[in-house]
Amino acid sequence: MTSTVTLPLKLTLTPLRTLPEFRPGDKLTDEILSAAQRENHTWTSNTVIVIAQKVVSKVEGRIIDLRTIEPSAKALRFAEDFDKDPRLVELVLRESRRIVRMERGVIISETHHGFICANAGVDRSNVEDQQSAILLPEDPDASARAIRETLSTESGVNCGVIISDSFGRPWRVGQVDVAIGVAGLAPLDDRRGSADRHGRPLAATCIAVADELACAAGLLMQKDVGQPVVLIEGYAPRSDPGTGRDLLRASESDLFR
Repeated sequence: MTSTVTLPLKLTLTPLRTLPEFRPGDKLTDEILSAAQRENHTWTSNTVIVIAQKVVSKVEGRIIDLRTIEPSAKALRFAEDFDKDPRLVELVLRESRRIVRMERGVIISETHHGFICANAGVDRSNVEDQQSAILLPEDPDASARAIRETLSTESGVNCGVIISDSFGRPWRVGQVDVAIGVAGLAPLDDRRGSADRHGRPLAATCIAVADELACAAGLLMQKDVGQPVVLIEGYAPRSDPGTGRDLLRASESDLFR
């Protein structure tokens, strides 16, 4: 006995190459639609549009002037011990719901969204003003929904949207892109209860497809190339749409808390 699995015959990943440098208040969806038209790209109901978090944060005005930040005593001590900018340390502390580990110059925290990541997602790369830092979107799922609704309405074709960001991984070297906001597709492909090719029941297999799609798109989104939007063609979701929060492990099932 073998299980019947529907898989895409091919996935095609295409970056949009003619997008501008984004600033607060810019119309991200207008720029995506214009770039797609210039580059002769169209999408179908099986298209997933992956967008780098940083451009979403920029257009939403999630940029902080570090000159406005007054560091706390805790931030000053950590910054002095590890030669860090105390204003940036303070901003990380403010963006954190919980500090997971804070030592050797590294801050791993749980953000107010529930993400476990370095520096609460606060980043200074690809910011024009050297005295500024960028925060994560306040609600990445809401951002993804709004982008999807506008793109689907304007194009006349439904699509999926993923907002991605680069996270480090415990016990592994290097960063990979993951999905922090999802709209229009199921972020998980839960195979539990089905069978493998030999008929054995699957008890734990639940694939984080939104993370896998974000990771694939990340290969075309390197920080020095200016390609923050990637179209993925050929992926057909197997179940009902969900959100990025579906990817967060509940504390009661987390063996590391």
